[in-house]
Amino acid sequence: MSDKYKNIFEGHLNTLKSEGNYRTFSTLERIAGSFPHAKHHAQDGTQKDVIMWCSNDYLGMGQNKVVLDAMSNALHKTGAGAGGTRNISGTTKYIVDLEVSIADLHNKESALVFSSGYTANQGALSTLAKLLPECIIFSDSKNHASMIHGIRDGNCEKHIFKHNDIDHLESLLRKSPKNAPKIIAFESVYSMDGDIAPIKDICDLADKYEALTYLDEVHAVGMYGDRGAGIAAQLGIMDRIDIIEGTFGKAYGVVGGYIAGDEHLIDAIRSYSSNFIFTTSLPPVVLAGALASIEYLKTSDIERERMKSNVAYFKKRLEHSQLPYMAGPSHIVPLIIGDPYCCKAITDVFLNEYDIYVQPINYPTVPKGTERLRLTATATHTKEHIDRLCDILSSLYNTNHGFQKNVA
Repeated sequence: MSDKYKNIFEGHLNTLKSEGNYRTFSTLERIAGSFPHAKHHAQDGTQKDVIMWCSNDYLGMGQNKVVLDAMSNALHKTGAGAGGTRNISGTTKYIVDLEVSIADLHNKESALVFSSGYTANQGALSTLAKLLPECIIFSDSKNHASMIHGIRDGNCEKHIFKHNDIDHLESLLRKSPKNAPKIIAFESVYSMDGDIAPIKDICDLADKYEALTYLDEVHAVGMYGDRGAGIAAQLGIMDRIDIIEGTFGKAYGVVGGYIAGDEHLIDAIRSYSSNFIFTTSLPPVVLAGALASIEYLKTSDIERERMKSNVAYFKKRLEHSQLPYMAGPSHIVPLIIGDPYCCKAITDVFLNEYDIYVQPINYPTVPKGTERLRLTATATHTKEHIDRLCDILSSLYNTNHGFQKNVA
């Protein structure tokens, strides 16, 4: 590649570095049966044990014996890959059984598995926008990038409503053509702030203005409701959601995504979504693990209750120490730092001095000036883990000057 092109790319990277928003990755190795412990591999070749505090494996299902056994059995029974797309050879019994389980979980007629939660949102929303004539999508301002991507690909009229603002949403719906197909796209648990959408109020507006509801439950499935079906299930209004999108990559501890809803709607997306049609199917080993995890959490509350207890204790400790976390109703605990350099410096101190792994969350994931640590007390953390983290945070924090005065 010529210097002409290298200089362009280098310029973009230097911009990120000058703003403190250049991302660096740490090399980790999860240890089966020891989560939240992991091995950190430094660039100099050294290794050390660390405690993970930013994992989405909220319930530790990535280490659950039921899941591991199911994956091991599938691997030795069927081999490694799926062998092709769903249309060619990838519609294995594993994926069919998984879709039946998902439909049952959400009490929907049908379900469709995608290779990731991102592609599920992108594929479903873009396809719906193209199939519904003169469709208008109303999207929460803090929706995930995958939802934004799908809506943009759909190339339909769209309106962004203020985050969780029912009045603003209704004002936009009221101005829209009465007979135009409409979709309200939103999340249940917002992963960067830890807040929860007013789902019932949104459903009321959807009924009033004849709109479809599209709910991203990726940070809620497995976690909330009697069987882990999410926030809508916990509220008893899952039947009012037209399309539920979820993932296997967080509380279920594996990888992949899905949508669930009306049989004809799901079949239409299956038949028209390019990123579904032309993507190699997930391998049986992954599908078997996802199925085992979903079925296990339909009946086990042990992990959910342990996580809830840990989160409540964690928030109580943060409150007592007067640390600037965003108090919310979910399991996600954002600790506001407010500066990208300081945010990165704190994570370096954690890793280098205390063997704690947590990643800084900077722009563009969150707005500038709201840089944060996104902390997750999982079902596998102990009270000792929580106490130690809070003690370290308290030692780094100055109630008058915040973190920036004490961390350089």
